[in-house]
Amino acid sequence: MQVFSELKNSMFMRKLRRRMLAFDSWINSTLYDNGQRSRERYTAFSAFMDRFHVSGYAKAAVEAGSEAMTIGLAGSVVMLALAVPAFNATSDDWLKQQDLAVTFLDRYGQEIGRRGIRHDDSVPLEQIPEYQINALLATEDRRFWSHYGIDPIGTLRALSANARASGVVQGGSTLTQQLAKNLFLSSERTIDRKIKEAFLAVWLEFRLSKHEILKLYLDRAYMGGGAFGIQAASKFYFNKSVRDVTLAEAAMLAGLFKAPTRYAPHINLPAARARANDVLENMVEANFLTEGQIYAARKNPAQPVDRQHQSSPDWFLDWAFTQIRNLARDGKLGTHRVLTVRTTLDSGLQKHAQDVVENNLRLYGKSYNARQAAVVIMESSGAIRAIVGGRDYGGSQFNRATDAMRQPGSSFKPFVYMAALLSGRFKPETIVRDAPICLGNWCPKNYGGRYYGRVPLKTALARSLNTVAVKLSVDIGDGRGAWTRAKSGRAKIIDTARRMGLKTTLKDTVHLPIGVSEVTVIDMAGAYGVFATGGKQTPVFGATEIRSSTGEVLYRQDRDGPKPRYVINPNQVAAMNGMLNAVVEQGTARRARLPGIAAGGKTGTTNAYRDAWFMGFTGNIVGAVWYGNDNYQSMNNMTGGSIPAQTWQEIMTYAHKGIEIKPLPGVSHPPASEDIARLGANANAASGRGNPQRPATLSRGTKAMLGNIESLMRTSTTRMRETPVRRGASMQPRKPFETLGTKRTAKVQAFTSR
Repeated sequence: MQVFSELKNSMFMRKLRRRMLAFDSWINSTLYDNGQRSRERYTAFSAFMDRFHVSGYAKAAVEAGSEAMTIGLAGSVVMLALAVPAFNATSDDWLKQQDLAVTFLDRYGQEIGRRGIRHDDSVPLEQIPEYQINALLATEDRRFWSHYGIDPIGTLRALSANARASGVVQGGSTLTQQLAKNLFLSSERTIDRKIKEAFLAVWLEFRLSKHEILKLYLDRAYMGGGAFGIQAASKFYFNKSVRDVTLAEAAMLAGLFKAPTRYAPHINLPAARARANDVLENMVEANFLTEGQIYAARKNPAQPVDRQHQSSPDWFLDWAFTQIRNLARDGKLGTHRVLTVRTTLDSGLQKHAQDVVENNLRLYGKSYNARQAAVVIMESSGAIRAIVGGRDYGGSQFNRATDAMRQPGSSFKPFVYMAALLSGRFKPETIVRDAPICLGNWCPKNYGGRYYGRVPLKTALARSLNTVAVKLSVDIGDGRGAWTRAKSGRAKIIDTARRMGLKTTLKDTVHLPIGVSEVTVIDMAGAYGVFATGGKQTPVFGATEIRSSTGEVLYRQDRDGPKPRYVINPNQVAAMNGMLNAVVEQGTARRARLPGIAAGGKTGTTNAYRDAWFMGFTGNIVGAVWYGNDNYQSMNNMTGGSIPAQTWQEIMTYAHKGIEIKPLPGVSHPPASEDIARLGANANAASGRGNPQRPATLSRGTKAMLGNIESLMRTSTTRMRETPVRRGASMQPRKPFETLGTKRTAKVQAFTSR
C-alpha cells in the first residue's frame, strides 16, 4: 500500500513538472516573439523616419518650427484661460440686455435724462449720411472694414505716436473693441479689462457683420450731455435728426466719440470746433474728401443749440438704470420696456456736489496729488439724493462711487466699536489702554507713532487709535489665546457690518479692524445709515415710482421695496453716535462741523495715503466722500480729516438748507459752542430753515440782517475762490491745516490709518 502511494506521488510530481516546463516555454517564446516583432517595428519606424532626416539650415528650420508649435500650443492654452472670463460676460440675449427705454425724473418730477434704447431715435444705417460715417471712421478706425476686431497696425501706429509725444495722443482700440466695452464691460482702465475687450471684439466680429457692428456702435456710444447714440446726440446738440446734419455738424459729432465731455459744444464750443477741424483733416488724409470739399465746412463751422446751462446727472443715471434693469430681470416690471421712473435725485444738490468736488480738485488736487473723488449723499431713509462717481464723466464713465473697491481705513472702525458695545463688555466711558500690540509678526502703529496710555473708549475713537481697534477685536472674542480670540472677535465685527448693510464681502485678516478690506462708497453710506436712523437698516434705493408707457404704476418703493428693520439696539446706537459726534467736535474730523446741527462721522486714511475718506451723518442725511487715484498711486499726505471732511461739510451745509433738522439719536442738541450754535440758529431763522431751536428774542429785522450777512459772506467766499491769482503771487494753494496738531511726516507707517 505504501509502495502504491509513493508511486502515485511521483507520477503527480512528474506531471506537475511537465506543466511548469510547458508554461515556462510559453512565456519565453511569447517574450521572444514580442521582442522580435517590436524590434522589427522599431527598425521599420526608424527606416521611415530616416526619410525625414534633415541637416544644416533645414534642420535649424525644422527645430524652430517645432519650438514654435510647442510655444503656440502653450499660448493657446493661456489664451483660452484668458478668454473664458471674457466670454462669461456674454449671454444668449446679450443684444437685448439694454432694450429698456427709460425716462428718468428727479424727486420733483422734472426730466433729468434717459437711458437704454430710445425707440423713437432709431435711424437705419443706410439713412445716415455717408460723410457722417466716413468722419467717424477717419477719426476712430480707418481700417475698420479690413481688420478682424483687433488692428495690430493701428495699435503699433498709436504706440509710435504716443511715444513721440511722450503721452497719450492716439488710441489703439478699434470700433469693435469700443463696442465690446460699451456692451459688456466697465470703463475701468485695467489690463484685465483690455484683455477681455480684445477677446470680445474678435467674438463680435464672428457673430455680427461689419454693418451691424457699426450700427450698434453708432447707437450706443456715449456722446456727452446725457445722450447715447449719434441720433440722440444730433437732436441734443443741433435739434435735428442725424439724417439732416451738414458736413460741419457731422465732423463735430464725430469728434465727440473720443472725449464727449471735453469736446461737448455746449460746454466748450472752441474746443469742439477745433476738434471738428481735426476730423475734417482726417477725412482728407483718409482720402474720403478733398481739400476743396471741406473748405465750406471750415469756413462755416457748426452752430449748436445753446444748452450751456443744462447738465446731466450721469453718475446717478447709470446707477439708477442698473437698478431698473435688475427689477426688470427679476420680473417685477412684467413685460414692459418703455418706462418712466421718478427718482430720489435732488438735481440742485447733485450739481452742487459736482461743483464742490471739481473746485476742491482744482484747488488742492495738484498739491495733494489727488486726481479723483467720489461722493454719495443719502437720506436717512435710504433714498439716494446725489452721486458723484468721478471728476469727469466724459473722460471716464467708471463710477467710483458704486463700482470701485477701495480700502476704507479708519472709517471702518465704527463697526469695530459697535461690535464692542454690542458685546456688553464696553461702554463709551470704559478705560482702554493704548499701547503696542502684536498679532503674530504684525504690529500696528498709530498715526504719528504716539501712544496715549489709558484713555476712555470715546477718546480712542476720536483720536482714531489703531492699536485700540485691534485690541478690541481681541477683547470681544471668545476662546483661549490672543490669536483665537482675535479671530472670533473679527467674526463678530464682520457680522455687525453685514447686519448694518455692508454688502461687500469682507476678508477676515488681522488687518480688518483698521479697514484694509475693500468696500464701495455707496455700501459704506448705506451701512452708516443705521447710525442716522437710531438702529434701523434702510436699504439704499434710487426709484420711488416706476410707470409704464400707458401710465400704469408698476412699482412703488413704499409698497414693493424692502422695508426698514431694526438691526441694532437703539440704546447702543445712541451711545455710538455720541462717540462719533465727538470725532467731529473734538477729534480728527473737526473740519466737518456743521454750525447748529449735530453730526457724527469718521475719517479714514489708508496705508501710504492711497485713499482718504470721510463718512458722516446727521439726523437727516448721510454723506460719504472718498479721494484717491485710479491707479492706487499714493497721494501727498492727504488725510480724511482734510479735503474729504471739507468736501462733506460744504455739501452737507447746502443739503440742510430749507429742511427741518431732525435730532441725531444719542445727541440731544448741537454740541458746538454757544456762540456758534446761536449764530447757526439765527441764520436758519433768517433763511426759513425751520430750526426748532432758533431764539424767539430776535426781531424780524435782526433775523433778516443776519441772513443777509450770511449770504454776503458765502458770495464773497465763492468769489475769492474763483478770482485768479495776481501776478507774482504764489500759484501753490495752501493746504488745509491738520487736525489734532499732529505734525506731518514723510515716513509712512505700515498699515496705519486715520
